[in-house]
Amino acid sequence: MQMLRRKVLEASRRLPPLFSAASGGRAHAVSSLAASSARWAPPATAGSLAAAPWTATQRRGAKMLGSDVKLGNVIQRRGRIYQVIKAQHSHQGRGGATIQVELRDVDTGNKIVERFRTDEALERVFVEEKSFTYLYQEGDTVTLMEPETFEQIEVSKDLFGKAAAYLKDEMKVNLQYFDGRPMSATVPQRVTCTVVEAQPNTKGLTAQPQYKRVVLDNGLTVLAPPFIEAGEKIVISTADDSYMTRYIRGSLIIFLLYPKTQLK
Repeated sequence: MQMLRRKVLEASRRLPPLFSAASGGRAHAVSSLAASSARWAPPATAGSLAAAPWTATQRRGAKMLGSDVKLGNVIQRRGRIYQVIKAQHSHQGRGGATIQVELRDVDTGNKIVERFRTDEALERVFVEEKSFTYLYQEGDTVTLMEPETFEQIEVSKDLFGKAAAYLKDEMKVNLQYFDGRPMSATVPQRVTCTVVEAQPNTKGLTAQPQYKRVVLDNGLTVLAPPFIEAGEKIVISTADDSYMTRYIRGSLIIFLLYPKTQLK
């Protein structure tokens, strides 16, 4: 027991004193507190200069080339935030490839037309994407359901653009949000449709694959290989309304002989 007390006493002697003197110790504590206070800064509040870089990063996003601009993208142009509502690529001889886009100001709703070089650097704005289930539409209003909370929301049909023709019951769709507001909506890249009208198949060998116009159950007209008949199901690319594959007995049969074709 005495040996244990001796070891504790020796250990306590090796420890540095907390305060060398009463007044000196208090002065040391105050100076240490002041130094730590000087090194610490309160967190930046919204709108402060310290918060500006974070805000700028959230709004401006990353660089993208003009060739990568697509329908629904949100970009920053001359200090304004725009959404791409139309995009058309073109090539003007020696002038090089360009893309003509129709932009909508997200704040004012005003529309402008711009032309970008395909190698021109643009500033894309980050958006938040959320998944929903399509329920139904009435007029120009589309009703969607959040799959986890089952909460229903109504959005404008215009958010889907021409892709609204592909909406079907219980289809999974995505909404792109900016500043808490839905800016655009997208459908799956591939959608299975039923052919309701098709021209008769004309037999004969040709140097190049021949396509014919077919009418889908959503009312759209697309080009398809000649062997496609009314009543068949085919898979369509919703990006450009082009034929991709034939749908047979739950399987996708890809015909490499007929490349993806867009209706002109």
